[in-house]
Amino acid sequence: MRQKVIFAMLALAAIIFVRNLYVISMLPDEVNQGQIFRIIFFHVPAAAAAMTGSAVALMASVLFLIKKDFFYDSLAVAVTEVGLAFLAVNLVTGSIWARVIWGVWWAWDPRLTSALICWILYAGYMILRQALEEPTQRATFAAVYSIFAFTDVPIVYFSIRWWRTIHPQPVFFSKNGSFPADWLRALLVNVVAIFLFYAVLTMIRLRQEQTQREIDYLRRTAHAM
Repeated sequence: MRQKVIFAMLALAAIIFVRNLYVISMLPDEVNQGQIFRIIFFHVPAAAAAMTGSAVALMASVLFLIKKDFFYDSLAVAVTEVGLAFLAVNLVTGSIWARVIWGVWWAWDPRLTSALICWILYAGYMILRQALEEPTQRATFAAVYSIFAFTDVPIVYFSIRWWRTIHPQPVFFSKNGSFPADWLRALLVNVVAIFLFYAVLTMIRLRQEQTQREIDYLRRTAHAM
């Protein structure tokens, strides 16, 4: 049943994404930035998916510390690992965008820097898990670290509001922002597709983590006999 759900979600995401690629290609160029502005349809959804994954990891980590249920630990590592990939997409697309608009691949702008720090923090979460072998200790330390790492997520979001920055000001959820209706529809459709991809990858990674946990348990039991 789970495999059927995964395949159905993946097929739906692919259909939506491919259809929306055509819609995006037919949109007019942005007046000041030209064709490169289309990267926003991938840059923003990837960031939104990664930040949502961080929030899910935070909640799963808190629930593990409260309930000591290893399902929440598996969920936390699954969404974090997938979130790292999506945040990497955000950083790469942002660098490409910066190269065309600013003339450099990277600028130590508050938004870019805080996003890079966020990626490093969650990469550290994965490294920490590899360094600890005892399951309960690993899950506990990882949960505490995940809660700490999430403190950078609000900084990423609010950085362009808190500090003067060369990064464009937000055009969503902002009184000063404006975005054509057809562009907004295309963006929201891409958000749906990318979130579906995120959910599919998380479900696959969650199952892998649970299977690995079962194998490790059987291995420890066999060694103890």
